[in-house]
Amino acid sequence: MDFRIQQSVVANLSNRPAPVEVGPFVIGIDPTTTSPYINYATPRPGAAITARDVAALVAAFRAVDRKPRLEYVTGCAPDLEALLTAAGFTVEARHTYLLCVPGTSKWLPTHEGLHLREPGTDSERAALISAQNEAFGQDPAASEADVARLRHQQDAGGVAVMAVTDDGACAGGGGATPPVGAVSEVAGIAVRTPYRRRGLAGAITAETTRRLFATGAEVAWLEASGEESWRIYERAGYRPAGQRLYIALN
Repeated sequence: MDFRIQQSVVANLSNRPAPVEVGPFVIGIDPTTTSPYINYATPRPGAAITARDVAALVAAFRAVDRKPRLEYVTGCAPDLEALLTAAGFTVEARHTYLLCVPGTSKWLPTHEGLHLREPGTDSERAALISAQNEAFGQDPAASEADVARLRHQQDAGGVAVMAVTDDGACAGGGGATPPVGAVSEVAGIAVRTPYRRRGLAGAITAETTRRLFATGAEVAWLEASGEESWRIYERAGYRPAGQRLYIALN
């Protein structure tokens, strides 16, 4: 499964507005933002990689004025971390990724007064992005580029889910990338502070996954960064499957 997950990451980065191929790597470049969490690289699964390839990758990042950074499934490139650290890269995080398939997915209820739906207008998309930004401790403002990126993801077959209160406030949300090879990443599961401890993160995860499988996807995957998120995702039917590495060069 490592290979299949990593291949989906390669495909998604290749669909960025201005992808760059550097030997065994693909860099997903989005000219509308310098965020290293959007502009990053990943290796093609199973490719042979040398120190010269890493040097070329760094040069390609510098040429487009972006921070050299990678995210990848470690099982698909077991020797890459040593090459990167030798070149001065520093590990940011190691996360377990979890899988869900239609036979293991579970429905989870929402708390009274909260409703899940897909954003259908740019104002709703902006509200969802603002709620996610706030929940993750970032500037809550949603730029036009952010909204356009989410709209494009939906148009391409991705999923977006927002949690809305009875009075119309966005309490949180999440989404999933357009499936590639029937595989999709679920990400951005977020709940604003006033609405936490109500099971909302689990309900958002479950609804995002349900909508994803309704499109014909066969595998949904996401990452758990801690015990609390792990428990939430397991309640929605996800099970641990492998490891991913986040690593960057300052």
